[in-house]
Amino acid sequence: MKPLTEKIHSCDQMTIHTVPTDKYKTTSLIMMMKAPLEQETVALRALLPQVLQNGTASKPSRKELRQTLDEMYGALFTTDVQKKGEQHIITLRLEVANEQFLSDSTPLLKQATTLLAEILLHPRLEGDTFVNSVLETEKRSLIQRIESVYDDKMRYANVRVTEEMCKGERFALTAFGTAEEVQAITAESLHDYYVNAIRTNQFDLYLVGSFEEEQALADVREAFAPLIAINKPANQLVTTESPDVDEIRVVHEAQDVKQGKLHIGFRTYLTYSDEDYVAMQVCNGLFGGFSHSKLFINVREKESLAYYAASRLESHKGIMMVMSGIEFAKYERAVEIIKEQFAAMQQGDFSTDEVEQTKAMLKNQILETADVARGYVELLYHQVISGSKRALSEWLEQVDAVTKEDIVRVAKHVKLDTIYFLKGKE
Repeated sequence: MKPLTEKIHSCDQMTIHTVPTDKYKTTSLIMMMKAPLEQETVALRALLPQVLQNGTASKPSRKELRQTLDEMYGALFTTDVQKKGEQHIITLRLEVANEQFLSDSTPLLKQATTLLAEILLHPRLEGDTFVNSVLETEKRSLIQRIESVYDDKMRYANVRVTEEMCKGERFALTAFGTAEEVQAITAESLHDYYVNAIRTNQFDLYLVGSFEEEQALADVREAFAPLIAINKPANQLVTTESPDVDEIRVVHEAQDVKQGKLHIGFRTYLTYSDEDYVAMQVCNGLFGGFSHSKLFINVREKESLAYYAASRLESHKGIMMVMSGIEFAKYERAVEIIKEQFAAMQQGDFSTDEVEQTKAMLKNQILETADVARGYVELLYHQVISGSKRALSEWLEQVDAVTKEDIVRVAKHVKLDTIYFLKGKE
């Protein structure tokens, strides 16, 4: 099987990314809509894809849209909204069977392209705005999703440590907005925002699978002609630079919980576009990314201080977050030992074998992600967000090239910023 190769085609302001391959059994069309993460628009953007999947002009109900997908040999349509650094991304995914496996000559990819364009560009309307009953149903659903975070204390603690750490920065916002912001949305305000988004968002369409490239490109240009004609992406804001840490913020919050959530935020001052980003990935892997990492072995296993202890990187904001679940009484010792473990990273207190094991697991993680079309597109899209190139093969080579000295160097730039502890009520 040939290695995956991404080809980029400019189509006025819209960018088409093709990845011709027979690696996957399906063909995926994945549209990414990018705009800055902003307080005024975050709830609107979170609600928009939910409303769009409730039908189109010619299929004016969720049931009819689902029926169309069923007729296309069980095609799948999903939406998503997420933040990457300080960019807010709406994703529309349509996955169809590979035509070459069909017994007839149905032009399935062309049908899928037309349908995706229709969902995006010709939504179901009532007069010249969105259908109010659909809007209210989706608002309730989104508000439930927002409120469910409070019940999932690990997610809640992650939201709270981010809010405290990034006060005054866009990254403090969640990807979904607040219940109050969602409640205030009307059919008219959402439609006005939708019209503006079509004009000003950056659109990247990924086609991944087995297809005839020139024909697929022609079909995309035809189906998305209305978007191509009017889209003029607004200036994309770059991520706010991480401030220097003057003093460590400590925030304690009490709720009726049985297990404490200790989440600690570090500033790495490195993002995906930096040369040292891959060394920081290996550093995070050694510190708390895998089951052989310092946090897992020392905090969880040796000292039995935590039910879980791990760290993860935010690739486009330069933040490393430690997450652990602990007994309330073990707070002081848990903070102390987490600090000790990162100090050990900065002093090079780890073996060559541990570095090699981490590199092997990190490469495996990247390859596993690329094993499904959706994951591969996520890896490719890092390049769009960051404005820098790093092909998959190059990424793996860079992991191999990381040395112990590189890891110590990047670790020394990292600063502890915020300690957040969710504890039980006395």
